[in-house]
Formats: sequence, C-alpha cells, structure tokens
Amino acid sequence: MSQRYAVIFERAESNWAAYVPDLPGCITTGRTLPDTERNIREAIEGHLRTLREFGDPVPQPTSVAKDIEIQPAA
Repeated sequence: MSQRYAVIFERAESNWAAYVPDLPGCITTGRTLPDTERNIREAIEGHLRTLREFGDPVPQPTSVAKDIEIQPAA
C-alpha cells in the first residue's frame, strides 16, 4: 500500500533543498530539482525503513502542500 507525503522544495543560491513536514529530520539537497526529488524519495524510504527497524511508529501523512495564486497589490 503506497502513501503520499507532502514534500517542500526550496531553491537555494546554488542548489535545491527538500524536507517532509510529516517526517521530522527527513531532509536532503541536490544540485538540480530532479536530483533533489530523487534524493528525497530515497530519504523518505530510508527514514520509514529505519523507523520500522527500531519499532517506532510510522507517522501517517497529514500535511498538504498547495500552490495559492494571488494577484499583486496595485
């Protein structure tokens, strides 16, 4: 059974960063956005595997990320 976790991607000066709000400490970086997406997928899988190995509960996804469009102020 698959799960969907919200991931936040942030552009830095020379790379990208990503983190998962529902999995504290699950973060990564990458040179490009596709690199970072691949890295965060691996980080999530490793994070969940480690939680299970230590018998810790696996947090259920609860966060939702959405784009909100606004009109610039006049």
